[in-house]
Amino acid sequence: MRAVWLTGLGGPEVLVAGEAPDPAPGDGRALVAVEFANITFVETQMRAGGPSPFTVEPPVIPGNGVGGVVTAVGAGADPALVGRRVVSATGGSGGYAELAAVDAAGVFEVPDGLALDDAVALLADGRTATMMLRAAGPRPGERVLVEAAAGGVGTLLVQLAKAAGAVVVAAVGGARKAEVARGLGADEVVDYREPGWTAGVGAVDVVFDGVGGGVAREAFTLLRGGGRMVSFGLASGEWAQVPEGDAAARGVTLVRPEATPEEMRGFTETVLADAARGMVRPLIGQRYPLADAAGAHAAIESRATVGKTLLEVRR
Repeated sequence: MRAVWLTGLGGPEVLVAGEAPDPAPGDGRALVAVEFANITFVETQMRAGGPSPFTVEPPVIPGNGVGGVVTAVGAGADPALVGRRVVSATGGSGGYAELAAVDAAGVFEVPDGLALDDAVALLADGRTATMMLRAAGPRPGERVLVEAAAGGVGTLLVQLAKAAGAVVVAAVGGARKAEVARGLGADEVVDYREPGWTAGVGAVDVVFDGVGGGVAREAFTLLRGGGRMVSFGLASGEWAQVPEGDAAARGVTLVRPEATPEEMRGFTETVLADAARGMVRPLIGQRYPLADAAGAHAAIESRATVGKTLLEVRR
């Protein structure tokens, strides 16, 4: 099969297209003919040797999210899965390839009415956005600031917060991303790359922090008493690192979401079902052929992307 290999740790050039043995579905596994592979910012960090929830030893095929059709299952797996459209995590590796063997118990069948590429775009980001929304609990009429509002998670948070009745302030980097946020229904848009960007925002009740670093710490100053701040990303390269004492002194809660595996699965099922009903839609901003995974990583790291970035495996 065709695949992309992580040949070492470093820049995007360490991702090299080549051949790999076809995987076989072992006990409890399902073999997926991959059509789309998900790319996350975390995977770019892993490739570069930075902080990541996954530990890999090159050479390895990276990729933690795939979508396609099940072609075979191993012993103990439900044979009815064969022929079904599914999305699934891979466990941290194996996704940038034409075939992926995944835990059959962990796949999600794609609901009727939802395109496979949209389902892949929602696999990681939709689960995260749904979890963040539940953790912060914005109420109707509250003002909600979404950082990185034109990103994969941010675009979904804008929609979900609006659906919850909140007034959404989208914080983005640049004019193109501002237009994206407006198109998704944001009530106000601000460019966090501009000096003093918080001056015209006013007080907010919730901050969804997808940037971290200095941007997050500036956003924190906007929170009024009773406000909540929840972090879902570190596009700046570092977490917000807001001291608990500072938050307590201002009556602000630093929310640290927790969920069981069953709850995490529920978040994914919920967002897939909502998308099938047209209640939320992912923004797929760019697509790359499998062989150009390096180009996809470079684009993400350059901050040139909007929404979700996918690899089209069978292009």
